[in-house]
Amino acid sequence: MSRPLTIVYMGTPDFAVPPMAALHERGYRILTVVTQPDRPKGRGRKLTPPPVKQAALKFGCPVLQPETVRTDDFHRNMADLAPDLYVVAAFGQILPQSLLDIPKQGAINIHASLLPRHRGAAPIHRAIIEGDAETGITTMMMDKGMDTGDILLMDRTPIGPTETAAELHDRLSRMGAKTILRTLEMLQSGTLPRTSQDHSRATYAPMLRKKDGQVDWSQPAETIDRLIRGVTPWPGAFTFSDGMRLKIFRASVLHRDISVPPGTILECIPGELRVATGKDALAIKEIQGQSGKRLPIDDFLCGCRLPDGSCLG
Repeated sequence: MSRPLTIVYMGTPDFAVPPMAALHERGYRILTVVTQPDRPKGRGRKLTPPPVKQAALKFGCPVLQPETVRTDDFHRNMADLAPDLYVVAAFGQILPQSLLDIPKQGAINIHASLLPRHRGAAPIHRAIIEGDAETGITTMMMDKGMDTGDILLMDRTPIGPTETAAELHDRLSRMGAKTILRTLEMLQSGTLPRTSQDHSRATYAPMLRKKDGQVDWSQPAETIDRLIRGVTPWPGAFTFSDGMRLKIFRASVLHRDISVPPGTILECIPGELRVATGKDALAIKEIQGQSGKRLPIDDFLCGCRLPDGSCLG
């Protein structure tokens, strides 16, 4: 195929912006961008366009924002555009088979895990929480299942020992831009591999809920540290002290024998906060009080005393 591919790009959050930008800059013809509707955001609940819409308008791309893609009008719209390909990245809606059948070359999804591991909505968070040594980007041909299509390309990267979900998200988003460009180049040259997934090895990464960030101090310190990193910035790791909600942003593991109940604040030098866990201890480095702002632990303790021997949880 000598002419540029014609593409309908589908995506919504920040993760989907670098891949779309890469396609635009490479000269692919983006017929339209499909994204979620504007939603209320922030304390003022102001109607805010999703990041992909904001970027698409800067590129001069038409934008569609259906509440659902499962309507006759949307189906006709896609059929009239007759794209060569859909490229999908964190769109937020499941595409029915009738829509997947429209593009001549099919639909390619950019997924932030090493499929079939971590299918679903929160692969970046779950990879950190579950202690994976590595993750990556997979491009796959879409079918009617959830992340079940044939694998095309896979790029791997180690997960850093202190890396948060936010930091890994940004790295994988940039990786996704490079991977989709290679995928389309190989598609056009006829050299793109295609491998069925081993469905028996599949794991799932369901969307996180706010309550998933609550720290269980009976868990080992390493498990809690992974949780903190995996839910930063959302939904955020939290615990309670005498009914006061504390949000934890950064911590480190202290390997030592513990003889007090999990959640107990250990005696330590001024400006430090060390907490007993089910195995070892956790040193909290950054924290936020119920009505305050995110602070280094020594600054926080200047205004909020957490006595040795008291218990978090």
